[in-house]
Amino acid sequence: MKQLPLAIVPPTAPGFDNFVPGDNQAALYHLQHLAMPSVPLYLWGPAGSGKTHLLAALAARCQDQGARVGWFDAGDALPWTLQADWALVVVDRCDQLDNDHQQAAFALFVEAGTHGVQWVAAGRLPPVDLPLRDDLRSRLGWGPVFALQPLDEAHTRAALRREADRRGIWLSDEVMGFLLTRFERDMGNLMKLLDRLDDFALAEGRAVTVPLLKKMLAEREAA
Repeated sequence: MKQLPLAIVPPTAPGFDNFVPGDNQAALYHLQHLAMPSVPLYLWGPAGSGKTHLLAALAARCQDQGARVGWFDAGDALPWTLQADWALVVVDRCDQLDNDHQQAAFALFVEAGTHGVQWVAAGRLPPVDLPLRDDLRSRLGWGPVFALQPLDEAHTRAALRREADRRGIWLSDEVMGFLLTRFERDMGNLMKLLDRLDDFALAEGRAVTVPLLKKMLAEREAA
């Protein structure tokens, strides 16, 4: 019989204080000091480079200050409607917008600008390369555009170590090396993997080791 894991340590909410910037200091600084409403802002970079984390950190800060935020993802159902009391509109995964969502995003952009609502968006490509209608693509590049870089190995290790310490997990150099040589350095996926590993170790009643990690992966593949 396995012990059922309890959610003793809550998941870390994305914030500016737990973002590991690496080479993305300029984007972090700009968002931390953003005076809203301001010109539109756009973040781009590959998966795991921190785009959604920074968007969520900005949204969380607005909400902590009592403001309301509208968050839209390329996969969200239509219609997209601006609420009168929003201070911030976030649109994530702009590179995945289909024709109908492009029309909705453009209308939302215009309405947000008319009502003085801050617009922040992100995607995997720079505005000029987005497969979008011309009017939306050009507007996404109206303000500051920041290219985010994935963390290098040293910063990835630091981020994993910090989250593991927060959870009370000891990650040996062997386990860390296994994670970084066999999985892409996508921080979102690595954090999810660490979360599953934490639960699996608790259920097994064992310390986190490479054999335990291999067992978890084997059971997942066999499921």
